[in-house]
Amino acid sequence: MEQDIKKRDYAVLVGLRSPVLREDTTDEESLAELAALVETAGGQAVGTILQSREKPDPHSFIGEGKVEEVRRMVEEEKATMVIFDNDLSPSQIRVLTEMLGVQVIDRSGLILDIFAQRAKTREGCLQVELAQYQYLLPRLIGMWTHLERQAGTSGKGPIGSRGPGETQLESDRRHIRRKIDKLKEELDEVRRVRSTQRQRRMKNEIPVVAIVGYTNAGKSTLLNAITGAGIPANNRLFDTLDTTSRLLQVSDTLDVVISDTVGFIRKLPHQLVEAFKATLEELEYADLLVHVIDASNPRWEKQAQIVDELIHELKADQIPCIRVYNKCDLAFSGERGREEDAVSISAKTGEGLDRLLALIDQKLDKGTRRVTLHLPYDKTGLLDGIYREGKVENIEYSETVDVVAICTPRLLGQLKEYIEGWREEKEEWEM
Repeated sequence: MEQDIKKRDYAVLVGLRSPVLREDTTDEESLAELAALVETAGGQAVGTILQSREKPDPHSFIGEGKVEEVRRMVEEEKATMVIFDNDLSPSQIRVLTEMLGVQVIDRSGLILDIFAQRAKTREGCLQVELAQYQYLLPRLIGMWTHLERQAGTSGKGPIGSRGPGETQLESDRRHIRRKIDKLKEELDEVRRVRSTQRQRRMKNEIPVVAIVGYTNAGKSTLLNAITGAGIPANNRLFDTLDTTSRLLQVSDTLDVVISDTVGFIRKLPHQLVEAFKATLEELEYADLLVHVIDASNPRWEKQAQIVDELIHELKADQIPCIRVYNKCDLAFSGERGREEDAVSISAKTGEGLDRLLALIDQKLDKGTRRVTLHLPYDKTGLLDGIYREGKVENIEYSETVDVVAICTPRLLGQLKEYIEGWREEKEEWEM
């Protein structure tokens, strides 16, 4: 189902603005984003047409008069395809393809094509393939030219050949449903492996931080800046599809697993939201979300809202979240009100990264502390618990067993009489 836009790379973009379309309606902003998506896919937008009408035409979506205007633009600009910013029904794609004489796809089809180009890991490829088949299934009619019965029931075959047969369409549908079932099984296996890895992390009590944000907000650049991960970070939409996780030392007493996730976008095809659950389900198990916002984009508020809505859809809105206003080297400061749990940074120049790490440390502070312990030799049995629940950094044997370790509050309570310079923390009201 992959559209090769590299060979047919001049596109006229069309959008319909209508009150009945609600979230799927189009405006100039959405068409500009569609043009950026076309460029990401290796194509070029050569013209745009925005139609306003009370409701979509059930037959041709934008009305036959407007279709004629699009057809003239296709001829003038020598375009090889027309891309709609709205979702089209299978019959509308068929009708528009016939009327315009060039390939017609919708925004979902374009995004799926980009995802197919970008996916690298086995998991990413499986997810894209599943989304493509789910998108393709209802669109089979009109995409196949061989819809006559295999036994010749088109009326053109010889007498006696019109047997019951099975339409090619039914055969193709059954084949695609089998593929979908197989892909779901393989993705379930991926989830099982992820679940095992997650349980291991939980056992080790390593907190998980997930970086989320609108596509091209600078998530990969941020992960590179704080971990040296070396992920390709380019100024294009959907550059990261496969989740990358790295171990990050936030402070002396806190290590976390930090993960980059696929960028969100308005009108994300629901097949992709479903197919990428295996990647995005990591959000549900994260201890902290870092929501990266491109502060240099004039539409940052709308983009942040779209991400918040998708986080809600993924049932991850109960997780603590830090809002990170990125690209502050390009944006004016002081335009936003004061926010708690927010920080302005530039992932590119490194400005503000120390404040971000301090905020992550503060949000995930579980009361762990680095301490020096002096254990009598008859108390060395306590070492097992320190290794199990804490993190031993150094151990020396002299008059006592001297241990430098990062300990949880529970360990601190058990070992306080052996801790060098121990003082009980007092509540404010006790001071």
